[in-house]
Amino acid sequence: MTAVPKYPEPATSPIAAEPVGAVALLNNITKRYANGVLALDSLSLAIGRSEIVALLGRTERVRPQPSSCHGLSSPTVGTVRIVGADPRQTAARLRTGVMLQMGKAPEMLRVREHIELFRGYYPNPMLYRDILEVAGLEAIEARMFGQLSDGQKQRVLFALALAGDPDLIFLDEPTVGFDIHARRGMWAQIRSLAARGKTVLLTTHYLEEADALAHRIIVINKGRVVGAGTPTEIKSLGSRAPGASASHGLKIIRCATTLPTLSLLSIPGVIRAQNNDNLVTLTSTQPESTLRELLALDQTLHSLEVRSPALEDAFLALTSQRQSPPL
Repeated sequence: MTAVPKYPEPATSPIAAEPVGAVALLNNITKRYANGVLALDSLSLAIGRSEIVALLGRTERVRPQPSSCHGLSSPTVGTVRIVGADPRQTAARLRTGVMLQMGKAPEMLRVREHIELFRGYYPNPMLYRDILEVAGLEAIEARMFGQLSDGQKQRVLFALALAGDPDLIFLDEPTVGFDIHARRGMWAQIRSLAARGKTVLLTTHYLEEADALAHRIIVINKGRVVGAGTPTEIKSLGSRAPGASASHGLKIIRCATTLPTLSLLSIPGVIRAQNNDNLVTLTSTQPESTLRELLALDQTLHSLEVRSPALEDAFLALTSQRQSPPL
């Protein structure tokens, strides 16, 4: 196996511990679109061999798509290096595989024709049978692309991303259109790629997917990193929010209450309140203080449930638009 050179770490980075021998290195990346939307703001990140890194961001502005990393666009500011080269250079592209969300392919070509075509672009492609096995396409290799279901088309696009036997694989919403069994099967294959030394950069709306797969998660809000670490570390970040109690941490409180949302948001520790079907879900950084206040304000409160946060809860807390009250 060819040794991966050790690249210098960025001078500043939001990631506390960066991997040695980075396959991908982003240094102070800013990406601003022509309409003024800021997608990335001074992002520095190193991704090592065999890592699965999930990039998560709010969807109502712009998704944190890694297009600057795989060479489909250039950053406004900063540098990107893929295995030591500019991602737009042939040397980097030959070692990179890209699966775009619900990408397109000629509908009148058969699955095997698509795969063989893409394999022909690379000097050392992955074996055809290996691609079929990893992507789960053995039973449909003779079918036309246009005859496939959405989930089957996704598997073909996954196969095309693997055609060159890449070191770095970008997966953008890889399991859209999958049922739960197909999704779990794809997860197993992505883990197997990492076990074989491949590096995966994942963007997904399915936070359960990021939780199940990622070694590290980067949470981006308004272009800036607001959380970075393992899934467990991301879930615990709420306990370090301003005013949070380190001994209690972030908790999710669900109950039936007559209190209006504005009153709930004024309760100590509450950073988010959502009302669904007469049940309120609160995210609190000071759960004991929140519970005492809730019970004091509403003696008719019932159906009380307290639990630790899932990744979705932590993501919502980290990307909350709520501002701290003035002092």
